[in-house]
Amino acid sequence: MEFKQKIYSHYQQMVQDRIDVFRDMISALTEDSKNDAKGSAGDKHETALSMMHIEQEKLTNKLKEAITQKAILDKIDASKTTENIISGSLVKANGIYLYLSVALPKISIEGINVIALSPQSPLGSHLMGNKVGFTFEINKTHYTIESVE
Repeated sequence: MEFKQKIYSHYQQMVQDRIDVFRDMISALTEDSKNDAKGSAGDKHETALSMMHIEQEKLTNKLKEAITQKAILDKIDASKTTENIISGSLVKANGIYLYLSVALPKISIEGINVIALSPQSPLGSHLMGNKVGFTFEINKTHYTIESVE
């Protein structure tokens, strides 16, 4: 498996794991609220139920965000290489590996750090559509594109 495909697979798994965790947490909260409803009454019960509902809404929003990220990743063809930077490109700039997809945590594959960033981010938007050798500046830092996969 190529380096870029390993990165893609790792991020796919990371997002899927997040989806699974959020679903499990929502299920547990739903189950807790059902169990709590059977044996409680009064203000404490209402407050606890309200807090559970708020937490459930937060988790639901995080789940929606993770599902959106997965949908974006699913549209990427990890085997595709282009001269111009597109969504799904692995770019090396200033010795840093950048994976244009969605904003996700930094990972290490084969001892190499990779940062996933959104094409809409300031750095991502400067990279999109450009080629090896392109130089630009963001926040007084000069970047040079060294390679594109």
